[in-house]
Amino acid sequence: MLRNRRRLVAWLLAGVLLAVVLTLYDADRTGVSDPKAAPSATPSQAPPGTATPAPTTTAGPSAAPSPTAPPGTGGPSPSASTACTSPGACGYPDANSTGPRIALERHDTGNMSVKKDGTVIKGWDIRGSLDIYANDVTIIDSRITSTNWWGVNLRPGFSGLKVLHTTITAVPGKGPDNGGVNYAVSNMGGSSIEVGWCDISVFGNALSMGQGDLHDNYVHDLVAFRNQGGEWQHIDAVISGGGNKGRLTIRHNTLLNSTPVDKGATAAVGLFADTGVVSSVVVEDNWLAGGAYALYGGGPGATGIRVTGNVFSTQYHPAGGAYGPVTAWNAGGAGNVWKDNRMSDGRPVEPAS
Repeated sequence: MLRNRRRLVAWLLAGVLLAVVLTLYDADRTGVSDPKAAPSATPSQAPPGTATPAPTTTAGPSAAPSPTAPPGTGGPSPSASTACTSPGACGYPDANSTGPRIALERHDTGNMSVKKDGTVIKGWDIRGSLDIYANDVTIIDSRITSTNWWGVNLRPGFSGLKVLHTTITAVPGKGPDNGGVNYAVSNMGGSSIEVGWCDISVFGNALSMGQGDLHDNYVHDLVAFRNQGGEWQHIDAVISGGGNKGRLTIRHNTLLNSTPVDKGATAAVGLFADTGVVSSVVVEDNWLAGGAYALYGGGPGATGIRVTGNVFSTQYHPAGGAYGPVTAWNAGGAGNVWKDNRMSDGRPVEPAS
C-alpha cells in the first residue's frame, strides 16, 4: 500500500516537471525564431546588387548652401564659355605659366652681339641685351633685364630665332629713348621668329614684328615714357607696322596694356599700315585688355586677317579699350574673318560696320 502511494507521488512529480520543461522550451523557441519578438541590434543588409537608400534628413536653418551656387543666386555658376574673371583662372598665360623653369646664372653681358649660328643661351640671368646676327639662335629658360632699345633684336638677313620660357624686362627710366625702352623682342628681318611662354614687361612696344609665331606669352605692366621728341611713346603689347612678307600668328597670349590713353596707350594688338598694307595675320584665342582700342585691325587695305575666339577683358575699361574693343576692321577685305570673339563678361563682340 505504502509502495503504491510512493509510486503515485513520483509519477505526479515527473508529470509536473515535464510540464514545466515543455513550457520553458516553447517560450525560448518563440523568442528566437519570431522576427517580431525583438528589434535587431544592427541594420539589415541589402541583398547583393541592391542599392540601399540613403537616410532622409531635414536641413535646419543653418544648413550650408549648395557649393555650386554663387552667394545670393541659388543657381549654378556661370559657365566659362560665357564669363571669365581673370587670365589665369580662365586658362590664359600669367606669371605662373611663363618665364624660366630652372635656376639661373648671372651674366653681365651689356649689349651683346650673337654672331655664331646655332647658339643656345640657356639658364642665363642677363644684365644687358642680345643683338642677333646669326641663324637658328635659341634663347631659353633665361631672364633678360635691358637698358637698351630692345631686349632681343633679330637683324635683317638672319632667321630661325627662338625665344622660349624667358623673362624679358627693363629698368624704367634707364633706357636710351629719353629714359624709355622700346622693344622686348624686335624682328627687323623678313623671316619668322618664335616667341613662346615668355613673361614680358616694361617695354613700350613689347613684341614688334610683321612676321612671327607669338604664343602663350604674358605681356603686362608696360611703362609709359616720353620719347626723344618729347611726346608720349605709343604703347602696344603687340605691334605690326604692315608691309610684312610672311605670316604673323598671335595665339593664346595674355596681352595687357594698362597705360592711360593720355600717356600714349594705343592697343593690346596694334596692326597698323605704317610701312605698307597689313596682311596674313592670325589673332586667335588671346586675352586682350587695354589701350585706346584693344585691337586695331589693319585698316582699309588689310587682307587675310583672321580674328577668332578672343576674349576682350573689362579689367581696365568696360569696353575692353578706352574707346571700344576694336577699330580699323576691314570687313570687306579678302580673307578677313571675324568670329566667336566676346567680352570677358560673355557679351559678343562685333566690329563697327
